[in-house]
Amino acid sequence: MSLINYITADEAVKNIQSGNRVFLHGSAATPIHIIQALLNRYQELKDVEFVSISNFGDIDFNDEKYRKSFFINSLFVSANTRQAANSNYGDYIPIFLSQIPQLFKSNILPVDVAIIHVSPPDKHGYCSLGTSVDIARAAVEVAKYIIAQVNPKMPRTHGDSFIHINEIDSLVWHEVDLPEVNYEQGGNDSIRQIGKNIAELIEDGSTLQLGIGTIPDQLLKNLTNHKNLGLHTEMLSDGVIPLIKNGAINNSQKKINKGKSVTSFMAGTRKLYDFVDDNPEIEVLDISYVNDTSVIRKNNNMIAINSAIEIDLTGQVCADSIGTYQYSGIGGQMDFMRGASLSQGGKPIIALPSITNKGISRITPFLKEGAGVVTTRGHVHWIITEYGSVNLFGMNLKQRAKALISIAHPTHQENLERAFYERFK
Repeated sequence: MSLINYITADEAVKNIQSGNRVFLHGSAATPIHIIQALLNRYQELKDVEFVSISNFGDIDFNDEKYRKSFFINSLFVSANTRQAANSNYGDYIPIFLSQIPQLFKSNILPVDVAIIHVSPPDKHGYCSLGTSVDIARAAVEVAKYIIAQVNPKMPRTHGDSFIHINEIDSLVWHEVDLPEVNYEQGGNDSIRQIGKNIAELIEDGSTLQLGIGTIPDQLLKNLTNHKNLGLHTEMLSDGVIPLIKNGAINNSQKKINKGKSVTSFMAGTRKLYDFVDDNPEIEVLDISYVNDTSVIRKNNNMIAINSAIEIDLTGQVCADSIGTYQYSGIGGQMDFMRGASLSQGGKPIIALPSITNKGISRITPFLKEGAGVVTTRGHVHWIITEYGSVNLFGMNLKQRAKALISIAHPTHQENLERAFYERFK
């Protein structure tokens, strides 16, 4: 430790120049301390482009004083980049999560600087990318200059996470708690019922992919009596911990990465970060592997669970926008929907409450004008609400509409029946 030359964040960001493209490590690994030091240089810089997936933590990218200096080019929109992505000082790149490394490596989006957040180096000089390997692995491989926030509270994870200090150009020591998300707090009666409905479709020996949010957490609470489950998922949250500890998840039936819970990033509480720290059972791997359809399909009984903002009566799934307003991103939904559908015994699932918080039906005659289709009607299979489960695979348009109406909220079924008649006569 005493031989390592740590510098301040202000010193580290001095090498960033106007016009640079800067990768920001994401999710729980967002290097807030260094990003803020860079934002503080707004008067000296112009046209610096940020690329990243979800960013966590208290960062105000939307302050007007930054707008001529920094452009937020989101690969997946999160709460603190949503305003920018829908403005003239930011935008969104529609892309499958699995293919983002390809953007970096093929120089479609060459990376000048990567700002990352790592664990302290071990006795061999290796730091860990910790909670987020995902697209960061590719970014550090191609970046011309790497700045690392070194934090003893970042867990040391196994897999593709290691980077040697000799590969890092500037090291900034900064001890700080990681951002936390608690998905257990978002459950209500509808979400709990959806979790039960999904659990009924899951057989012993299945391998799970869990999307972001409260629905996966509620599902996991219903799997405590299942046996020999596996994990091959782009993200992990706290809900998996009891199932791994009680042996319900043991990865014994997987065809690949047998005995290992595979993920690409994690978002949860300190309990999760402590659980994965130096845990050889958890493999945190490059997103181009984890989300590769040809990899996903190799595990039998692959269960992919994702959500949506709205679904039309033909089965088109909008999961990333509210009309033209960019809310999130494509992410890994299509990677896993397709991979699970090609898996022997696999089930691709879209699970969502039947109505919004304002009582608006999420099953609609038509998607909102300008809405993005993330999962096409050719890829969709299982749709689940609190009112039941339907499998649209192999159904014609009229059959799909009828099936979806059957799991819509009862107060909206009459209007949907009317829309069905107007469309199909």
